[in-house]
Amino acid sequence: MVKITRIKLFFISILPGLFLIGLNIGTGSVTAMAKAGAHYGMSLLWTIAISSFITYFLINVYGKFTIITKETALYSFKKNIHSVVGVFFIVALTINVCGSVMGVMGIIADVCYVWSLNYIENGIHPVLFAAFFIVFVYLLFLIGKTSSIEKSMAIIVGIMSLSFILNFFILMPSLESILKGIIPKIPKEVVNSGDSPYLVVASMVGTTVFSGLFIIRTILVRESGWTIKNLNIQRRDAIISALMMFIISASIMASAAGMLFGAGTGLNAASQMMNLLQPLAGSFASTIFGIGIIAAGISSQFPNVIMLPMLLSDFNNTPLNLRKKHVKLIVLGVSLLGLVVPIFNAPPVLVMIASQAFGALLLPFTVACMLYLGNKKELMKSYAFSIQVNIIMIVIGLFSLFIAYNSLRGIFELVL
Repeated sequence: MVKITRIKLFFISILPGLFLIGLNIGTGSVTAMAKAGAHYGMSLLWTIAISSFITYFLINVYGKFTIITKETALYSFKKNIHSVVGVFFIVALTINVCGSVMGVMGIIADVCYVWSLNYIENGIHPVLFAAFFIVFVYLLFLIGKTSSIEKSMAIIVGIMSLSFILNFFILMPSLESILKGIIPKIPKEVVNSGDSPYLVVASMVGTTVFSGLFIIRTILVRESGWTIKNLNIQRRDAIISALMMFIISASIMASAAGMLFGAGTGLNAASQMMNLLQPLAGSFASTIFGIGIIAAGISSQFPNVIMLPMLLSDFNNTPLNLRKKHVKLIVLGVSLLGLVVPIFNAPPVLVMIASQAFGALLLPFTVACMLYLGNKKELMKSYAFSIQVNIIMIVIGLFSLFIAYNSLRGIFELVL
């Protein structure tokens, strides 16, 4: 009985981390990792490893900051830097999330439409799938309690993780290629791929190291009621989150690499993966991958539609209350943006990439703000950043500038 209680307490303690995994691993991540695997095999595995480390480091830094100061990110930006900084993040992240909502739901609808063609002549229209999943996510939101939402997210993340890991074992490439992929190097550009390897690296990092992830982390830490006594639990939670992000992302890349790398087959959309898998690996692998995409979409869509109320709660330093009428209207309005891509037949991947590129531009600001606050001794006291932490933060900041540059260049190449 005591053992069962300990297991239950352990899973409760990692719910905030599972929420972050759901937010971070969405259809954008699936498309980016599958594209990297199809075009470059496992040679870019090191990108996932570095991105996962950066994600762990910043999750831990932001979570620890809230435990020590009792302040969430945006409220602290407003209080200790300037209110304009907090407003900037609210506006920028809301724009980013709105683009993501449109892209995610567009990809889910596209994948389900392709899937339905196997069973129904002419398939089921993408708009109907989009409407169904919008209603499903909104009903989950109406549960209204953070603890219940986290548990729902945990189930969805579990389904997603199991699907992609199972797909990895079905389609896994050679162990030699996996080990070689850990060594950092930029491969030669694939002819007619449409993207440079630098852009692929930028999109992979952009989908993993998401600024909103670290800001939302502070809200989850506040809601969890963690104190200085829970610093080890907070750090363990950050490790589990980053490790699962690495495993899931690497599994997606490996699945694509195992079947598509070297075949000369391009990959520009997640739905293409299903079409390509069916004749090569059978309907079971295709179905498992499809389930994983849908679960990834739902798990990222849910945090996306409630992000604005969470950001406002953070900025105003007020308890998160998802039952208020204006919050329900905000979430409904953002949710309905998911119909834009299917109705207007817009390219979901282009919308997704644009959203990711915009999100990458926020990362240098996210690092800079915490670098400033983390060195304020009157705020952090004896927990002010050490020399080692400052060096790592500066290196991450420089790396984020490189990624932001490549994201901007990539989006201009797509649009112009």
